Amino acid sequence: MGPDDKIKHGAEEAKGKVKEGVGNATNNDDLAAEGKADQTSAEVKQAGDKVGDAAGDVKDAFKH
Repeated sequence: MGPDDKIKHGAEEAKGKVKEGVGNATNNDDLAAEGKADQTSAEVKQAGDKVGDAAGDVKDAFKH
């Protein structure tokens, strides 16, 4: 996972929070739900980033 992926996934989560907020403020349940879904998707991707980073750390530990 590169830093670009991490930035992209963080931006996706922020976008989801904005959508959810706008949906809640305008009583648009569909937009709020879409925002929540975007956040969940980003969180799953961020978890994958962390697993990939941890795997890289383990791999690096065995090199020494």
